[in-house]
Amino acid sequence: MASQKKLTRRKFIGRATAGTAGMLVVPIIVPSSVFGKGAPSNRINIAQIGFGRIAMTHDLPLTIKHDISRLVAIADVDTQRMEAGKKWALNFYKEKTGKKTFIDIKLYQDYREMLLDKSIDAVIISTPDHWHAQPAIEAALAGKDVYLQKPASLTIDEGRQMSNIMQRTGRIFQQGSQQRSLDPWPQFKRACELVRNGRIGDIHTIYVGLPGDPSGTEEPEMPVPPNLNYEMWLGSTPMAYYTEKRVHSQESITSRPGWLRCEQFGAGMITGWGAHHIDTAHWGMGTEYTGPVEVEGYAEFPKTGLWNVHGDFKHTAKYANGVTMHISGEYPNGVRFIGSEGWIFVSRGAVKVTASDPGAEDTQLQALDASDKKILDSKIGPGEIHLYESPEQHKNWLDCIISRKDPVATAEIGHRSCSACLVNHIAMKLPGKLYWNPDKERFINNDEANSMLSRPQRWPYGTDYTLDNFNGI
Repeated sequence: MASQKKLTRRKFIGRATAGTAGMLVVPIIVPSSVFGKGAPSNRINIAQIGFGRIAMTHDLPLTIKHDISRLVAIADVDTQRMEAGKKWALNFYKEKTGKKTFIDIKLYQDYREMLLDKSIDAVIISTPDHWHAQPAIEAALAGKDVYLQKPASLTIDEGRQMSNIMQRTGRIFQQGSQQRSLDPWPQFKRACELVRNGRIGDIHTIYVGLPGDPSGTEEPEMPVPPNLNYEMWLGSTPMAYYTEKRVHSQESITSRPGWLRCEQFGAGMITGWGAHHIDTAHWGMGTEYTGPVEVEGYAEFPKTGLWNVHGDFKHTAKYANGVTMHISGEYPNGVRFIGSEGWIFVSRGAVKVTASDPGAEDTQLQALDASDKKILDSKIGPGEIHLYESPEQHKNWLDCIISRKDPVATAEIGHRSCSACLVNHIAMKLPGKLYWNPDKERFINNDEANSMLSRPQRWPYGTDYTLDNFNGI
């Protein structure tokens, strides 16, 4: 098909701008404009891609509260949310500075046009899962540093593409894996340091507690709201009729969006919570740059209804270091490391990600616990393993933009956490054991499993299309 052939840059831009009033599909490569000591206002210009519950309650306030950063643009395919984002940000700055006109915030319904602005230094991406890897890659190609909400990607192949581009462009990338930072949960670093330094002996088993998602009802087709570019919202995924519960609420920004429970846009809680807890398990094991070698298990999937991500499930993943990881909603929501001389359990305590997330709250759940309380009081000596100390995920990202050092959750770390989740998700679909080669990132002698490492991408969206047209990096 002609549309899938490699194009010259001139032809590519011509096609990209047709019918979109000059909006380019992929931005040109521009140099970074990270502010140095002598630069204007000595601040990092931040743009926000996607303004929903995570952007409003987490990513933006924790970034722009720091004087080193300044929000200058917001992009969202839903103009109602885009306008709400500007209103929220102006109010934030008014309360912070006492000035009504502290900053002008530009608005874009198409983030790709926004990425052409050379004055933007970095972007925060708080979009649905199927819109993670592509804008991250495009932002890096445009010379922007990137903060990306977890999980890293919709598929394993997309995640590999994204990590490779971050390494090749040298952009500062931070995955939203906030369990790696001291604020608000210092217990995760503490638990992982104790485990890495042998306080419970040799690790042999890990239990990861993750909830499933409840099913829903069939939902009727509805008119697309005039404020939503639904075709672009679907992006690289197949066309599907619009219904509000497939996308997000038109009334509330802070409610849990329906796309989280549709496999077209994500894998469900295996990547939702799993991107956090499996990342913690990797950190504690020292397997941040690899993955399991064998997986098997089962999952229940809804037989009817719009929402079709997994419900209850139980999985076993084995690693080359001899550790067996069990993952299920049957276990307390957190990570339990078991060694030859005891165990350590770590969690967020009696909390959910948000009030609308699935999984019953356990008011008795400990944030940090051990088989012997003396383990928790153990001192990590100067000659022992001291893990990366990040005060807070967003602040660590900003600091690293200035220093150009790696943050606590690089693209490769984020990809490996996500790929481990997705390997388990593939195992939900297929019977028997699957054998995974984490170096080649392929299943061994299983064509069906390997066919699930990627998904067809609907033109003109997707990481494949982006990279086919920018293959000279």
